[in-house]
Amino acid sequence: MKKIIFLFFFLPNIIFAQEFKSPAEFLGYRLGEKFTPHYKIVNYFTYAANSVSGKMLLEQYGETYEGRPLLAAIISSEQNIRNIAEIQKNNLRLSGLLNDKPADVNMPTVVWLSYNVHGNEASSSEVAMKMLYELTSGKNSSLNEQLKNVVVIIDPCLNPDGRDRYVNWYNGVTGNNANADVQAREHNEPWPGGRTNHYYFDLNRDWAWQSQQETQARIKLYNKWMPEIHVDFHEQYYYNPYYFAPAAEPMHEAITPFQRSFQIEIGKNHAKYFDANGWLYFTKEYFDLFYPSYGDTYPIFNGAIGMTYEQAGHGMAGLAINNNGDTLKLTDRIAHHFTTGISTIEVASKNYVRLNSEFKKYFDDAVSKGSGEFKTYVIKGTNTKKLLPLKQLLGNNNIKYSYAGKRTSAKGYNYFSKNNENFNIEESDIIINSQQTKAELLRVLFEPQSKLSDSATYDITAWAIPFAFGLNTYGLKENIQSTANYNIADQTVPNDAYAYIIEYNSFEDGKLLASLLKNDFNVRVANGPFTMNGKNFNPGTLIILKSTNRDKIDILLKLALEHKSVITPVNSGFMEKGFDFGSDKVQLLKKPKIAMVVHDQTDENKVGEVWHLFDRQLDYPLTLIDKSFSSIDFNKYDVVILPSGYYSTLSDKNANTDLKSWIKKGGVLIAMDYAVKQLADGEWGIEEKKDDEDSSKDDYSLIKKYADREREAISDYSPGSIYKVQIDNTHPLGYGYPEYYYTLKLNPSLFNFLKDGWNVGYIKKDSRVAGFVGNRLTKKINDILIFGEQPYGRGKIIYLAEDPLFRSFWENGKLIFANAVFFSSN
Repeated sequence: MKKIIFLFFFLPNIIFAQEFKSPAEFLGYRLGEKFTPHYKIVNYFTYAANSVSGKMLLEQYGETYEGRPLLAAIISSEQNIRNIAEIQKNNLRLSGLLNDKPADVNMPTVVWLSYNVHGNEASSSEVAMKMLYELTSGKNSSLNEQLKNVVVIIDPCLNPDGRDRYVNWYNGVTGNNANADVQAREHNEPWPGGRTNHYYFDLNRDWAWQSQQETQARIKLYNKWMPEIHVDFHEQYYYNPYYFAPAAEPMHEAITPFQRSFQIEIGKNHAKYFDANGWLYFTKEYFDLFYPSYGDTYPIFNGAIGMTYEQAGHGMAGLAINNNGDTLKLTDRIAHHFTTGISTIEVASKNYVRLNSEFKKYFDDAVSKGSGEFKTYVIKGTNTKKLLPLKQLLGNNNIKYSYAGKRTSAKGYNYFSKNNENFNIEESDIIINSQQTKAELLRVLFEPQSKLSDSATYDITAWAIPFAFGLNTYGLKENIQSTANYNIADQTVPNDAYAYIIEYNSFEDGKLLASLLKNDFNVRVANGPFTMNGKNFNPGTLIILKSTNRDKIDILLKLALEHKSVITPVNSGFMEKGFDFGSDKVQLLKKPKIAMVVHDQTDENKVGEVWHLFDRQLDYPLTLIDKSFSSIDFNKYDVVILPSGYYSTLSDKNANTDLKSWIKKGGVLIAMDYAVKQLADGEWGIEEKKDDEDSSKDDYSLIKKYADREREAISDYSPGSIYKVQIDNTHPLGYGYPEYYYTLKLNPSLFNFLKDGWNVGYIKKDSRVAGFVGNRLTKKINDILIFGEQPYGRGKIIYLAEDPLFRSFWENGKLIFANAVFFSSN
């Protein structure tokens, strides 16, 4: 168990008196009068930990990319705090993660309150200070009694970098008195806004995937407590009433009847207080429980009562904003969030034994019965490098797995062929048995097709790991147990070979290529298959000649070992089959200079995906340019990336002469997602697919009911479904792939095949694998381009019509992006 630590920060001019100070007394202003910078929130929590140490503990569980501390305050009665280690262990016993002795359902239950995951939803960290004071000051006798049955964990700010980005901006543009006029500049937050973290990732979509440093640290702590209730405090647009549970449909079918019904109990308790105050609220609308990586659904699939509470405000509201004649103030937002937080603790205290009992039953059933239609998942280990991110994901989520350890035969559902088939289990295959504590989470992450009770959902509708990671997987109804390990011995490679051949078939190899180019290696790529010493090598294979890398071979071998790349030394450039190493079909790769255009109309999430990939995964230089096209000196770069967003001149066919000239001279433009549509509008060479229907005909289908307007709106909508893409793996964009790839289909724009270029990835008819697509759009998704390359003078345009980097969890798309960057500029 991680040791609980106290934080001692230098707090100037503080005298620790016997009377515990309220936030207003400590800060010098009442909560709601101004936004509090993160460091002052840290200072107050630290002050509290020293002032009321018998009632709380404070732990720094991590830090942000910008170095700000991530905190968790553990609060309860003095007796419970003295016994906190045993309470924590008991909660792990309830969840089956600790089996040293039987769990006790009569011990306190755990309620976790998470604030400010979106940095510009800034009222909630203010609430966290108020909540801390009310729970620890001892002045509320009802709370004092409730804390005998409840341990409350407060995370005051999940996203300190985003919060400070918002607060520092807001405090810099507002005057002595807040201006409630909606048009005032303090209600117009500039790009990229404070919603996201340092790399512009939405941390509320990252719970299961844990691509970001903040999430990784939080989930480690979460799995050491496994709370019975988790609340994620949010804000929505300023003109909406308050939202609290119960949630809307669709709810995932893995959610238990108790989890559904207890949300209603909590919601009714909230309503009692909101009714008494005359506050408006709504339930059972918009905020569903389907996508598994939210701050409500991830806890649910870990046995908890997971809920989102949404206060009006968002990044627009500031300290005060006019809302149809009424003024919404920060003090109102604090009061509403505080009320639902206190109400949640009240219900938890009254029902702590029932909560613990149901929590224990959830995990007892998981271990004894498993979950879902499959008892065992077999992930083929043919490419051990592609298993690395999977093993990382499973480990981060405490999902147990092992290797097969021996060869045997089995029958199961093949995710890729959609058939039940006989197959061989090899010793390098990963085995995941569903009878384990994380059975429900395992089921949700791996199920081939999640069942939708309502197609009007808030997020993507398909995410199955085998498709996202490109891993051939079988679901078995047979229960297979294994505890075997599989170790691959490190290669022993001589440093005096003529050349070194590196197989290129995973993103690890893409990362190796980036490292080699960054370190000024002369790297060649085979643009066709060849055979050497009886071994076949595919197009995309990397070749390192010792003669041109003479002083770097030891570095090469070290880097290859780090990336688990398969390296083959050879003593000749003469091939048994295919092209010799001196052929012009074996191409010397250029070390490309790469830039990405970013500005206030690009999608910050998409910008962040690319930025994070270069900075934290590829570790390769990327220049982010915040200028208009006319101000950019494109000649400094070999590759320019246009992330999804709006570019005001792309659709003007008479504009962008400098950009077009640069491409014609040999530059490479990579257009992603919505940028592709604008190139189509500007007649750059790609064409958007048009409707076949004659819209002028007399069609009664145009007559629609107003009551069905929400359903009608999604008929041309793809919130996120999975399609099979045919891949030309002889083209550099397709190097390292089989003849197929699975994409997440999000872009409603569809594109025809290129007439003058290479259609590297495309969707044929009836290629949907999983997820919801509107009925009108479904009919159109056939024979469309997904990835392509168009020659443009001596340069080229790379089209990535769907996002291969989605939220950084779509692992199998990262290699396509690396190919576009490193192979296209040659």
